[in-house]
Amino acid sequence: MELGLAGKVAIITGASQGIGRATAVRLAAEGARVAICARGQDALERLAVEIRDAGGEALPVVADVSKPEDLARLVGATVHAFGGVDILVNNAGTSATGRFESIADEAWQADLDLKLFAAIRLIRLAVPLMCQRGGGRIVNVTNIGAKAPPARSMPTTVSRAAGQAMTKALSKELAPDGILVNTVCIGLVRAGQHEGHARRAGLELEEYYAKLAGSIPLGRVGRAEEAANVIAFLVSEAASFVTGSSINIDGGQSAVF
Repeated sequence: MELGLAGKVAIITGASQGIGRATAVRLAAEGARVAICARGQDALERLAVEIRDAGGEALPVVADVSKPEDLARLVGATVHAFGGVDILVNNAGTSATGRFESIADEAWQADLDLKLFAAIRLIRLAVPLMCQRGGGRIVNVTNIGAKAPPARSMPTTVSRAAGQAMTKALSKELAPDGILVNTVCIGLVRAGQHEGHARRAGLELEEYYAKLAGSIPLGRVGRAEEAANVIAFLVSEAASFVTGSSINIDGGQSAVF
């Protein structure tokens, strides 16, 4: 399927590993020019070299998305290098959870800064640039807990639920400008953070994934590339009538649509 992404300019946050990394590789393979950001310079540089070696264009920008000045610098560098912005994938985030009464105000604020305010600020910067180019695509990466939060899932599920609400509201507000806004709700997908969880559980990584798979109807943990495929579709011309949608990428795990 021709996705119509050749020459498009994409910003992808949290791009040094996992879903962000896989999305950058996929979009670059489709001909998009990708600005990739994360806090770790070495991983970003390795990804940029990989994309360039495969014939793509990549701009690595070391940035902490919880800092407004870093976001302004990221967007400025993207415009300087590539001339504008067509696509924004707000992917940066971690899974922070605990008992409600144990979560301090500082932890709540840090989670909101990372998962909600970073997206708010980047969208605010990107929308005028997208309007200059006649439209654009925004994908906010959330998780299935935003729709059906279990116990001890905060602050992450609260931040992600806010991202869901913002996605729906923005899809209506930005539709006249030709900007489509969607979210993907991630379930259990292979990621670097699981290595630490496995060690703490005293399990080999594959044993740990096998244990997690017991709650997934498809019987396995997902791959980052599978999430990237859905994101690539949503930012493409093939999804030109899709906005305000929330798509589960979870192997059937979520109890709700």
